[in-house]
Amino acid sequence: MIAKNTGDKTRLDKWLWSVRLFKTRSLSTEACTAGKIKVDGKGAKASHAVKEGETISFRRESREHVYKVFKLIATRVSAEIAHTCYEDLSPPPPPDAKAIKRGDSAFLQLPQGRRDRGTGRPTKRQRRDIDDFLE
Repeated sequence: MIAKNTGDKTRLDKWLWSVRLFKTRSLSTEACTAGKIKVDGKGAKASHAVKEGETISFRRESREHVYKVFKLIATRVSAEIAHTCYEDLSPPPPPDAKAIKRGDSAFLQLPQGRRDRGTGRPTKRQRRDIDDFLE
């Protein structure tokens, strides 16, 4: 259920759970208690009354998440409705660290050649020719 007007209040932990930013309400409460949730740059308790226009930020899985509140929600709703209640201001995720360590990122940025269907795998000689051409 969506709150009727801006005068209505919703607890921070309940709002985070309602808009599906946390899987369970207890996880959102634990994050608030641990001081991981910030509202407009300041730490907030789980009982903080969320207001429209506030910015909520937290760090999870080495990524910074930033959301701006548009609507207040009283109960958990579908993902389509939940997405209309906030704006995602999060920075884009960093490139995959494992791919950079392996050197795959440079390989993935090269234009990929296509072989005709049914021609099979290249022979050893063809593979060497391909490698020489790409270098």
